Amino acid sequence: MSKNILIVDDEDGIRYSLRGILEDEGFEVSEAESGEKALEHLSDEQPDLVFLDIWLPGMDGLEVLDHIKKEWDWLPVVMISGHGNIETAVSAIKKGAFDFIEKPLSLEKVVITAEKAVEFSRLQSENKALRTRIAAEQPARLTGQSESIDSMREVIGQVAPTDAWVLITGENGTGKEIVARSIHSQSQRADKPLVAVNCAAIPEELIESELFGHEKGAFTGAEKAQEGKFELADNGTLFLDEIGDMSLKTQAKILRILQEQRFERVGGRKTINVDVRVIAATNKDLFQEIKNGNFREDLYYRLKVFPLEVPPLRDRSKDIPLLIDEFITILNRQHGFKQLTFTEPALKVLTEYSWPGNVRELKNFVERMLIMFGGKEVGPDKLPPEIANGPRIEKTDVDQEQLPLPLPEGEVDFKKARADFEAQFLEAKLREYKGNVSKLAEAVGLERSSLYRKLKAYEIQVD
Repeated sequence: MSKNILIVDDEDGIRYSLRGILEDEGFEVSEAESGEKALEHLSDEQPDLVFLDIWLPGMDGLEVLDHIKKEWDWLPVVMISGHGNIETAVSAIKKGAFDFIEKPLSLEKVVITAEKAVEFSRLQSENKALRTRIAAEQPARLTGQSESIDSMREVIGQVAPTDAWVLITGENGTGKEIVARSIHSQSQRADKPLVAVNCAAIPEELIESELFGHEKGAFTGAEKAQEGKFELADNGTLFLDEIGDMSLKTQAKILRILQEQRFERVGGRKTINVDVRVIAATNKDLFQEIKNGNFREDLYYRLKVFPLEVPPLRDRSKDIPLLIDEFITILNRQHGFKQLTFTEPALKVLTEYSWPGNVRELKNFVERMLIMFGGKEVGPDKLPPEIANGPRIEKTDVDQEQLPLPLPEGEVDFKKARADFEAQFLEAKLREYKGNVSKLAEAVGLERSSLYRKLKAYEIQVD
């Protein structure tokens, strides 16, 4: 993180001395000789800390402090004065000053105070980033006991501790944001911000400002400088949700910044360096978007260091009762609903429903039921018609009870019997996964290349 300090003092010698001390410690320093000049500077660019003299010509330091706390309440201010007394110090602290230092200035005191104040500024910045983080009530873990979720947990456990970028794909409402939070919470950046950007929700004309920040006057309505999401995510994780909805113009800028990890704010000239891990997500088929000319191929391969596909809820229906219990617990804690239970016949209907809206639809359904039937037991007769009579999960063509093969009688060659079983097993499972070789490979624990070789050897047709 940057360590920028603004020194406000009408004495050239004091500004010179402070600049020398602080620059030797690695800080970047700006100066203002009056309160009015200081406020002009702050309107254009906010530092991480202000050293502010109390006795200034024109607007005095306490007045300047009032203005700073009104406009930039998160910004730490250290008051300095050669005429300090207890009353002045108390007044400054009450007005929101971070600390108070008397002249002549102690080099050690200045450096220690600056380090503490900049750390405080960093924490304040991260607190601001909390507002943009994915909703706190969502668990940073995957709920379920299905094979697909167990497999995804294992994969997340492998990629999370690395700094590899991740591209999460899946239908709307499958929980891509929860996967992103799970990766971040298990990473080495877990104590830093996770900043989320919904690329589909930001107007095209504002997305650059949202991502990169802007300087005062950069465009109509830019009344003061503002940090962008990349700055807020420095040393942490940036979650770019619905990445497929970005315009080609923004994609080009994103690609350059992702490669260089540095950028300028909109309307600015100063280069800002960041260290950001990127997790991107989309519900679109990016290969098709590339063919249609809507997505850059180079950006796709830059983001797709480690791909993850989140399965739809209909492919893990055994997790539905667990998710229902979790949502009831969360919503009861948040809103004080009365406890809700579903009968076994009702749960059967719910687990057979195809949930086209996936986990998001399930959560909305649970909240609706809590509002209507909190404190009661819900049977099939109380379920909404669109769910009770809605689309059901398709049964697979393969009856799992038919596997394994019936044992042949008489003398049998063991290798041939094993090969026959493996061939029928793979053919049956391929039909179950509707020809999706990737899903089959994941389910049976084989590398996709090895699986292709086996399918070819057994002359199993792949669509």
